[in-house]
Amino acid sequence: MTRRGAQRIEVWTFNDGVGRSRRDELAVEEPLEFRVRAGGAQRSLAITMRTPGNDFELAAGFLFSEGLIADRHDIVQIAYCVDPQIDGEQRYNIVQVVLRQDELPDLTTFTRHFTVGSACGVCGRAGLDTLRGRGCAPFAPGPFTRPEVITVLPQRLHDAQGLFSRTGGLHAAALFDPAGELLVSREDIGRHNAVDKIVGWALLEGRVPLTDRVLMVSGRASYEIVQKALVAGIPIVCAVSAPSSLAVQLAREFGMTLVGFLRGARFNVYAGVERLGLPPGPSHK
Repeated sequence: MTRRGAQRIEVWTFNDGVGRSRRDELAVEEPLEFRVRAGGAQRSLAITMRTPGNDFELAAGFLFSEGLIADRHDIVQIAYCVDPQIDGEQRYNIVQVVLRQDELPDLTTFTRHFTVGSACGVCGRAGLDTLRGRGCAPFAPGPFTRPEVITVLPQRLHDAQGLFSRTGGLHAAALFDPAGELLVSREDIGRHNAVDKIVGWALLEGRVPLTDRVLMVSGRASYEIVQKALVAGIPIVCAVSAPSSLAVQLAREFGMTLVGFLRGARFNVYAGVERLGLPPGPSHK
């Protein structure tokens, strides 16, 4: 079932002191609970605020990004809640993921541990160590693209944002090939959710790792977004706004290309400039 991503309401608009009533559309924001089930046991894992739509992709991408599943074959089924004790409408705000293993994974240490404060250097280093422990290794050289390709990505992302054009209140993420061809785009009230929907789509389609793809996001490049790209095997991340210091550290350590402040013909490259056909800068050590 596809839920509505926008809701029409009545608003007052003022211009030069003159007010009038008109209809407007808002981006829908509702909670989504992730539940995991294995070997007859079930547990509520997390709750996120999201825009309805592509919920199964969001659940799969979230579990994969957080290291709770390794590939699509770990998933037996993804479905909305069928608990008769829950109100019918609210069942579509609960997604249950049935795992193939005989028991639930160890969730005692599970947290949204990649949401890290900018001043938390020790936690940042622990996060990098965790990624290495999950088998994430530095990227090999390539794929290679060109600066003129990078500059067209924001407009192509914007053109794919159907809900944003109606509401003005959504983040977006899109996956491109190195020639700038749009492969898939997703929108959500949460920037991380938009990326999880992209990763979940690729996982369920059997396309992971995405080693020859470019990720474009409509907001800033946080550590968590770059981490999700790393886990999915995406070597190039571009963002309209700035990256965080920890996002840059992560990109440099794992050999990713990170582009920020991508607006019009201008952008900054914070890591991996050689993938744009340019010589590498000075050592970042």
